[in-house]
Amino acid sequence: MRRAVCPGSFDPIHKGHLDIIARASKLYDIVHVAVMINPAKRGLFTVDERIELIREVTADFGNVEVESFHGLLVDFCKQREIPAIVKGLRAVSDFDYELQMAQMNNGLSGVETLFMPTNPTYSFMSSSLVKEVAAWGGDVSHLVPVTVLDRLTERLAEKRSGQ
Repeated sequence: MRRAVCPGSFDPIHKGHLDIIARASKLYDIVHVAVMINPAKRGLFTVDERIELIREVTADFGNVEVESFHGLLVDFCKQREIPAIVKGLRAVSDFDYELQMAQMNNGLSGVETLFMPTNPTYSFMSSSLVKEVAAWGGDVSHLVPVTVLDRLTERLAEKRSGQ
């Protein structure tokens, strides 16, 4: 079984993330989506909500498993015998940081990192940008799946009303 992991915070998952996960799912028998827990960040969605959303929007792929993880990504990989990390690169600016992480991960555990260039349609996207535009009333319907858009709209309305 060829296995890989696509890690991230996915707060929320957007079409750029889905593009990378979909492409990885064609190359690997099982793609693990690891929702990494960063206690220093307070997300718009809880980790469980993110997992639920990712499961909903990747259900049709048929070979995606979604779970959370707290700690080093290489430990996640070791525990599940995953030899490869798949990361999307949006721009040259992503490469410097991601290359350092790839080299560190390989040095710690032998896990390889494969970089996929992001589809140019999504090269500017980040979850932070999606949330910011949506919070200011901008249209992000072309950037996220319908399920995510509905939950995002709902959550931002809750925040505005102070719930």
